[in-house]
Amino acid sequence: MYFLDVQGTLISDADKSPIHGSIEFVDALNAQKIPYMVVTNNTKKSSLDFYNYLKSLGFHFDVEKYLDPLMLLESRVSKEGVAAYGSSEFLQTLVEMGYVLNYKNPKTVLVTIKEDFMPDDYAQMIDFLLSGASLIGMHETSIYAKNNKRYPGVGAILKLLEFATSVKYDVVGKPSVSFYKEALRMLQKQNPHATFESVTMISDDVKGDLGGAKEMGMETIFVTSGKYKSAQEIVPFLKQELKPDFVYADMHAIYIQRLCHEKGRK
Repeated sequence: MYFLDVQGTLISDADKSPIHGSIEFVDALNAQKIPYMVVTNNTKKSSLDFYNYLKSLGFHFDVEKYLDPLMLLESRVSKEGVAAYGSSEFLQTLVEMGYVLNYKNPKTVLVTIKEDFMPDDYAQMIDFLLSGASLIGMHETSIYAKNNKRYPGVGAILKLLEFATSVKYDVVGKPSVSFYKEALRMLQKQNPHATFESVTMISDDVKGDLGGAKEMGMETIFVTSGKYKSAQEIVPFLKQELKPDFVYADMHAIYIQRLCHEKGRK
């Protein structure tokens, strides 16, 4: 059974096209009736819009196999008094969900990624946090890749703000325990016997996704088709207990090594 990341794993960070072997991999899971969940930290589009976008790219899976942080947000963050920081699409999605944006005296500072964080954004967030607002990240991605450049991800920004203010943060999406537990609950609709120990998590974010998955007992596969150019950039510097179980170039390599062998046995 599998949890599948999206950005950098199924689709390219550069042009959002399907990565080599990714559609083939999902098709094989469907054909072999192997349970899986597509677990993404999408926040730019509404959940349904992003699910439909993936389908338009050629990925075929039911919406019951899809989970992103926006689907859990209402259970984690009050709709009143939110100072939200992220792309314009994210802010618009929040408003459409009924969230009241407040940049005077917010109860919550809510952070996701955007391309142009400015020093004044950080200054404003710090003031709100020191005045008593809580700090929540939509996810804890380590690196944000855009236009062949790599920037600090939401996880890095959260740690910056925590260090500056001593305010502890919470996370809605990956790799939070609550997100992975919801993904497992949904996976159990496909196989009631599913446990974290029976799940393999595949992602290009070896810190933001796979570390948390590893801590919960999942097998982890790191693909170098996204944020990192090679395993040598990051894996040697991880704690031993957080290093991925396997490293592959992309989903095609995993398909050849795993699902083709499984298909041959049937």
